[in-house]
Amino acid sequence: MELAKSKFYTEEDYYSLPENIRAELIDGELIYNQAAPSRKHQTILMEVAGTIRDYIKTKAGSCHVYPAPFAVKLWEDRNTIVEPDISVICDEDKLTDRGCTGAPDCIIEIVSQGNLRQDYVLKLNLYNEAGVREYWIVDPAKSSVFVYYLEKSNFKAEAYTFNDKIKVNIYEDLYIDFKGFVD
Repeated sequence: MELAKSKFYTEEDYYSLPENIRAELIDGELIYNQAAPSRKHQTILMEVAGTIRDYIKTKAGSCHVYPAPFAVKLWEDRNTIVEPDISVICDEDKLTDRGCTGAPDCIIEIVSQGNLRQDYVLKLNLYNEAGVREYWIVDPAKSSVFVYYLEKSNFKAEAYTFNDKIKVNIYEDLYIDFKGFVD
């Protein structure tokens, strides 16, 4: 008995989804994000994105910060489009009307209990392979943050708690302090 083959989805399929459907396309597989984010998730997203945006503005920087939903096509020739919670892109040539094509400089994912494996394993490997310079996994349930930053061709990891001031490594003097915006 032959096993049923799953459908291979393309970028066209991804962009044809109804606007109210949130999904990511990873190597031709559509992965649906079913649950709405929690209030704590959204608070962290807004505060971290706002802190980075304000920093860029005060430094007259050229980088851009985009919160989800924001499509990031990691490779031109691969059917992989993700929607990180926060994307920081410093190369304007990567920005398109649809989002970003190529690896952002920094990606921050805020995990939910339903997507632990996706953020801790699948996306960690994708972002490393794509050349994302810095990847944060923020886990509200554990009050922890794992910061992975590209050193040569592999990620180096550092672990923090919400009690730490955490350096954003793509910048010289930007730190995120979670104590002020989580309860």
